[in-house]
Amino acid sequence: MIEALSYAWMQNAVVASILSAIACGVIGTLVVVNRMSTLTGAVAHASFGGLGLAYLLGMPPMAGAVLVSMGTALGVGAISSGTRREYPDTAMAAFWATGMAAGLIFVRLRGGYAPDLMSWLFGSLLTVSRTDLVLAGSLDLLVLLLVGGLFKELTAVSYDSEFSRIRGVRTALIRSVFLALTALVIVMLMKISGLIMVMALMTIPAAVARMFTKGLRRMMILSSILALALSLGGLALAYVLDLPPGAVIILLAGALYFISHIVKN
Repeated sequence: MIEALSYAWMQNAVVASILSAIACGVIGTLVVVNRMSTLTGAVAHASFGGLGLAYLLGMPPMAGAVLVSMGTALGVGAISSGTRREYPDTAMAAFWATGMAAGLIFVRLRGGYAPDLMSWLFGSLLTVSRTDLVLAGSLDLLVLLLVGGLFKELTAVSYDSEFSRIRGVRTALIRSVFLALTALVIVMLMKISGLIMVMALMTIPAAVARMFTKGLRRMMILSSILALALSLGGLALAYVLDLPPGAVIILLAGALYFISHIVKN
């Protein structure tokens, strides 16, 4: 494994793992605490509609993915918090299915096979570019600045939204910031590692951290550490065994989740 670090692609993969772990630990904790783990899958799958639309119109894939993912996250928030509230999981399922179906239709209308779009769905840490790392680093900075600046408000809204509103916290705005950041992180991580790995790293480390710690700040720190350990451990194991790193990382995350449940029970 040590000799592999001399290659640029492995160096990029390690840096991407570090940057991804920070974003997953911070935003993933908020997702889990707000009991919106399904949001990760809904936004990721719905964003395929944006990818398909961008492919149809000749736009950059990132632009389409960001547009639809933000619309999905904020749409779920609006539908599940309005005067005629819908259950969040129902809204997520609707956006999930609609986005995937729209994406497939857009690709078919353009004609041909779209390999660039498929890479967003399956991704690979071993093909991360310097540009991807710059974008991921910029996103991490944005996440840390906003979450750090609004930490008290995010904590209050996450644990008791109604009481926070009564106390004068602008719950709708804080929730919108949280949902928008979640959408951006999901899209960026999809570009780096693919849809399935995003779903795993955005939820499992945070869920495990919640079992063993109390307090949002501690959960975020432990979740980031676990996400990094899973990513680097999976990379090393995949290199030694000559297996796909994404699949190995997801299996390690799943094993950690089930073992943690056994330990706690």
